[in-house]
Amino acid sequence: MHVSIILDILLPLLVGEISGAVINYLSDTLPVTRGLSRPFCHVCGTEEEIANYFLWPRKCHNCGKNRPRRVWIVELFLIFSSIWLWSNTPATIGYWTGIVLLAYFTLVTVIDLEHHLILHITSLFGLLFGLWVGTKLHGFVPTIAGGVTGFVLMLILYYSGFLYLRISRKLRGKDHEETEALGFGDVNLSGIIGLVLGWPGILLGLVLAILIAGFVSLLYLLYLISRRKYHPDSALPYGPFLATSAVILLFLRSILSG
Repeated sequence: MHVSIILDILLPLLVGEISGAVINYLSDTLPVTRGLSRPFCHVCGTEEEIANYFLWPRKCHNCGKNRPRRVWIVELFLIFSSIWLWSNTPATIGYWTGIVLLAYFTLVTVIDLEHHLILHITSLFGLLFGLWVGTKLHGFVPTIAGGVTGFVLMLILYYSGFLYLRISRKLRGKDHEETEALGFGDVNLSGIIGLVLGWPGILLGLVLAILIAGFVSLLYLLYLISRRKYHPDSALPYGPFLATSAVILLFLRSILSG
């Protein structure tokens, strides 16, 4: 009985908490240092003690600022996801592969939301891990076909969006602006998701990502208009939509399909 409780609750809870702490650390450090470094305050940059940063009080001893609310959101999300995944593990994926995938997509989402950036180092890890997961799920050829398809289709969207913005800004006399509809990191991420979903799963993955992006972007547009903050170049990062689509198809597809 006690062993069962430990395995079914405490172990996934601990794994989720550790995963959340690691993802928060990487989200804080990678966009700034492009590597692993000592934890530091997100406001003043002061290096923090390990116990203070990861455990308590999670407050900078120099400026007194608490760590952002994102820290708690990410940790709670991965804790509950870990506990849920422990009891609802897709047979083809397995718990440990599943929690790494969830943690990876969470990391990509957080960094893209906060910095509008998908880092090369996260793309490299995703490429290697996605190749391994995809081969395990679909075999080598469908995995490569899915990766290439995801990369090429998003590359086409990337250049189409770039061309649209160039024409739009030239017509408005603002050709000097440099923001993009899509970043090249989104192209890389689409290729990674293509590896994981394989062929033809990547096609459904991209369609679902586009639908989610359209719905959320419409809500965001209405919000900006209601607050009188709308700008023609207002845009949301696309990586979170790709990640959400992959998570739905990998972990929730059987539930949603009944």
